[in-house]
Amino acid sequence: MDQVYLNGSFLPAQQAQVSVFDRGFLLGDGVYEVIPVYKGKCFQLTGHLERLQASLDGVRMKNPYSNSQWKNLLEELVELNGSGDQALYLQVTRGVAPRDHVFPEGVTPTAFAMSSPLQAVPEKYKTEGAAAITLPDIRWQNCNIKAITLLPNSMLKQQALEAGALEALLIRDGYLTEGAASNAYVVIDGTIYTAPKDEKVLPGITREVVIEIALANNMPLLEEAVTEPQLKQADEIWVSSSTKEVVPITVLDGEPVGDGIPGPVWQRMDALYQQYKQNGAV
Repeated sequence: MDQVYLNGSFLPAQQAQVSVFDRGFLLGDGVYEVIPVYKGKCFQLTGHLERLQASLDGVRMKNPYSNSQWKNLLEELVELNGSGDQALYLQVTRGVAPRDHVFPEGVTPTAFAMSSPLQAVPEKYKTEGAAAITLPDIRWQNCNIKAITLLPNSMLKQQALEAGALEALLIRDGYLTEGAASNAYVVIDGTIYTAPKDEKVLPGITREVVIEIALANNMPLLEEAVTEPQLKQADEIWVSSSTKEVVPITVLDGEPVGDGIPGPVWQRMDALYQQYKQNGAV
């Protein structure tokens, strides 16, 4: 899949170039989205574009396109790359300008999108679950903005990898916020808990689907943060993201979560999530 989109043109990836003076390169001044594509159809595209606009508003950047323009160019990109299951990445930076911390005026944003094959969620996650570790949340104060400045997240994910874990679950002021690259959920006595949407967590699109499914199927769910001791005593722990869907965490800091296997609440959620996808909820 080598066709990308850059500033109004579709072209082979190896031909795509941006200026070294782009503020995304020099200052990390940009925002992004990752959108799963199933059978050639963008999943929850409206939600992703709404979040893109919220991130752009959060950093006071102009959206280069309307939602309909984004939809058209992304669908064309998917088609150019063979349809099927894909992972779309789109990024908007403030554009090319002399390096200065102050926002430049009259600059055209840089718009970029690419596609890669969507990797299936490993079957072992569904049968065995995955491991996670807890780490202090060292990220900035506006985690609700999906910014391209991901060095803290990368450092946290690297620590998880070196510990043999899939994800790092982040603790701020004694409470679980989310994962380094995911939203997080805790099941206690049959109730699903996930941190409320505020500046400390990303308003995940998969998270919204999980909440919608839970409410539609009488699965108790509260948007409330849990403490670190509650996390350590949870019956089940999950993480979710656009490309990994909903993954059960069965080992936390080297200790089993609950019975050490994917739990019954997750099993029901996963079955309902797969049905939601099959029904074409886009």
